[in-house]
Amino acid sequence: MEMIPVNSSNLAAIGYDPDSAVLYIEFKDGSAYEYFDVPQHEYDGLMAADSHGTYAHQNIYKRYRQNKIR
Repeated sequence: MEMIPVNSSNLAAIGYDPDSAVLYIEFKDGSAYEYFDVPQHEYDGLMAADSHGTYAHQNIYKRYRQNKIR
């Protein structure tokens, strides 16, 4: 899956697999998480947001089941 670098103080890159509805977020500290059952519109909103970190904090982190992958 393609990881897209983002301009953010906390996030390094974002990827999304529409077939499995899994969102991947890599952080600047080197950690990475996958978020499950994330609808396409949430990914689109995250990528279009003025602040990716704020959007993720408000709409992703506590709403979707997650798994730390590194």
